[in-house]
Amino acid sequence: MSNLSKSLAFPVTWSDSNPCAWKGVTCDNTDSSVVGVSLSGFSLSSSDFLPVVCKIETLEHLDVSNNRLSSIPDGFITECGKIKGLKLLNFSKNHLEGVLPTFSGFDGLETLDMSFNHLTGRVGLELDGLVSLKSLNLSFNKFMGSLPTKLGKSMVLEWLVLSNNHFNGEIPDELFSYENLTGIDFKENELSQSIPTNIGRLSKLETLILSSNKLVGEIPTSLLNLTKLSRFAANLNTFTGSVPPGITKYLTNLDLSFNKLSGPIPEDLLSPSQLLVVDLSNNHLRGSLPTKVSPSLFRLRFGGNHLSGNIPSDGFATVENLTYLELDDNEFIGSIPAGLGSCRNLALLNLAQNDLSGALPPQLGNLSNLQVLKLQLNNLSGTIPYQFGQLLKLSTLNLSSNSLGGSIPSEITSLSSLTMLHLQSNNLNGSIPTFISNLKSLLELQLGQNQLSGEIPSMPVSLQVSLNLSSNHFSGPIPDRFHTLFSLEVLDLSNNNFTGPVPDYLTELSALTLLLLSNNQLSGEIPNFSQHVHVEYDGTYLKNTSAQDNPLLNTSTKKGISVAVAILIAIVAAIFLVGLVTLLVVSVSRHYYRVNDEHLQSAEDHQHPQVVQSNVLTPNGIHRSSIDFSKAMEAVAKSSNVTLKTRFSTYYKAVMPSGSIYFVKKLNWSDKVLPIGSHDKFGKELEVLAKLNNSNVMTPLAYVLSTDSAYILYEYISNGSLFDVLHGSMDSSLDWASRYSIAVGVAQGLSFLHGFASSPILLLDLSSKSIMLKSLKEPLVGDIEHYKVIDPSKSTGNFSAVAGSVGYIPPEYAYTMTVTMAGNVYSYGVILLELLTGKPAVTEGTELVKWVLRYSANHDYILDFNVSRTSQAVRNQMLAILNIALLCVNTSPETRPKMKSVLRMLLNAR
Repeated sequence: MSNLSKSLAFPVTWSDSNPCAWKGVTCDNTDSSVVGVSLSGFSLSSSDFLPVVCKIETLEHLDVSNNRLSSIPDGFITECGKIKGLKLLNFSKNHLEGVLPTFSGFDGLETLDMSFNHLTGRVGLELDGLVSLKSLNLSFNKFMGSLPTKLGKSMVLEWLVLSNNHFNGEIPDELFSYENLTGIDFKENELSQSIPTNIGRLSKLETLILSSNKLVGEIPTSLLNLTKLSRFAANLNTFTGSVPPGITKYLTNLDLSFNKLSGPIPEDLLSPSQLLVVDLSNNHLRGSLPTKVSPSLFRLRFGGNHLSGNIPSDGFATVENLTYLELDDNEFIGSIPAGLGSCRNLALLNLAQNDLSGALPPQLGNLSNLQVLKLQLNNLSGTIPYQFGQLLKLSTLNLSSNSLGGSIPSEITSLSSLTMLHLQSNNLNGSIPTFISNLKSLLELQLGQNQLSGEIPSMPVSLQVSLNLSSNHFSGPIPDRFHTLFSLEVLDLSNNNFTGPVPDYLTELSALTLLLLSNNQLSGEIPNFSQHVHVEYDGTYLKNTSAQDNPLLNTSTKKGISVAVAILIAIVAAIFLVGLVTLLVVSVSRHYYRVNDEHLQSAEDHQHPQVVQSNVLTPNGIHRSSIDFSKAMEAVAKSSNVTLKTRFSTYYKAVMPSGSIYFVKKLNWSDKVLPIGSHDKFGKELEVLAKLNNSNVMTPLAYVLSTDSAYILYEYISNGSLFDVLHGSMDSSLDWASRYSIAVGVAQGLSFLHGFASSPILLLDLSSKSIMLKSLKEPLVGDIEHYKVIDPSKSTGNFSAVAGSVGYIPPEYAYTMTVTMAGNVYSYGVILLELLTGKPAVTEGTELVKWVLRYSANHDYILDFNVSRTSQAVRNQMLAILNIALLCVNTSPETRPKMKSVLRMLLNAR
């Protein structure tokens, strides 16, 4: 054991004379023999110690997971293969490369875990000698070819996990000879053809996961013979035919979402008493809902089908455990059952986009655990029940696009958790509740297209996404109560009866990007807004005297402007038409890099930051000799060097004495960056990121810590961000080949980050503004360090600390407030939509995702015509990518594909 201690290069001292007292060492009950060695998470990079471990003849368990090992020495296979009692080997979450080793010997090995590595090639006979193998996990590697069938001659295998690889072809019948199998996970591969009917031979099977493949055909009825099968997931395939009756007889969890299943739902589907989860969303199912529902049901998702008829009035009344109910985007009629009010555990109720009518049942106010209520795009009438004020956990309330009347109940102002309130496109009247400012978490308030009037009260200062009061009956001067809305991006006061001037204080709302004033009785001169604010004022008496200073002010003909001036404006508009349109598109969604010269201090006002610590991270000799930290600090002292500004960062251009140019990024949230003051921890996080080797990921080269700020250096990218190129002056040069290449490159970068060996690297704010372009076909995913070095829990409660840019925020963030891989996939889907439509993430006053869904029936209107008209082949590919984008922006995070699957689908769309 002393040799083992010496050979290990990690900061744990094995100095005790008794090996059984050493960290990571397990002994038998008598403390006479070592039976287990666990070195998980010790940051080991050298594998030289492995053959030494094999000198422990009594070893039964060896766990070296979550390290940085890149290879397994031949000596390890030779020596450890001789240990008859060795039962478990865990090499997961390392950096292993190359092909799978051939495991000779290892007669007693029962569990082998090689998951989360970079292993490649085909799997043939390498594992066939493992006569005792019961559990095999090869997931999250790069294996290819057909599924392996030689997995131990004794056929005792019980668990087989091969997910997240590149296995292709059919599911071979030979696998069904392993009749002891209790679990199979083949998700996220490229398997095709149908599920073999012989799968019914696996009488002990409890879990079968086939999600995210290319499987076709019908769901085999032989699955009904598997009396122990508890979970069956085959979502994101292309299955056709009907849902077999009796399929849930023994199941607790069924997921067949995102297929092409048709026909009615079997009447017995939801009735088995043990059933917990059923997801058949996004298929082509027709007919009515089953009336018998298991009292144990936890989640039910039928959205995105063609289901019709009434929602059974008593079907869910006794389902006390029901937590998620999603029946959206169907053809249901009738009223919302009052019995839903008995489902006291409901956290999400989504009945949107149906043909439901009648009044809102007051009983829904009994749902004390409800967090999301979506009833938009129906034909609901009556008033909003005051009992909705009892939903104290509610974060999203969407009643828009119905026929609701009456006033907004004052009780709604007690919903302190509410972040999204959508009541637009109804017949609501009266005034806005006086104490609406009590909604201190509210980010978006949509009250447009109603009949509201009266005095406008103070608004919640938390508003960030939009305040929409358009198309109502508000009159009088624009109130001064908007002056506290410093985080607000869109203010829509259009189509009312406002009079008087536009208040000067609106120019001080630093986050404002869009101000809609059209069709009011406003008069006077428009204040001098920042160049990034787009103001629309058609149908008013307003005069624009600052058009040269701010070309984003509306230049259409206005009431009260003379004909001569109108003609002059029209001529000017014609001359600058292209430039104006480009600027308008850029301005609508401008959220993060808002470089406002009015608020930047001059160079004379800045002093060089006092450096506390600096370090070059890259081993590249050219960078190490070129980077000059004093020049970097000189650059950040001059506002003229600012090239980009986001909520989290400000980018400066720094020219070194050698002539080399770098980005110096200042982290604006210095109080949220590792606030315990651990400079070493900051440096270690960046050291890990600096070692990333992916052509589509922007990695840090060096960092500087000053007394109050943190700075990171990168290679300078002269082409700027994807947002600049796509929506700026270069948009005409971005053809489909470039856009497709960018889409694939970003997907490759994200797949790499999400599959990082130790733990996924997530993006705190993924948008087209965080994608830099080395060339018009080579993207770099930037801002990868934010998730590691910014601590959102130290924020002052601002939702955007976690959520990111407006338009890219996944809908579940409204109630989870958590950064996830599925959330990153949603944001990537928005980027795909930008590439397809040519429009920014917020377009025409709404989020791009909502805009695309609104016009989803008209593909030609959605696609960027300048690109799609190039050829039919280009149009067909764009339509294929559109389908992928819509999968990514699905409202349910569970049904979004993983980035690896997205990348595969993109490559298949060529």
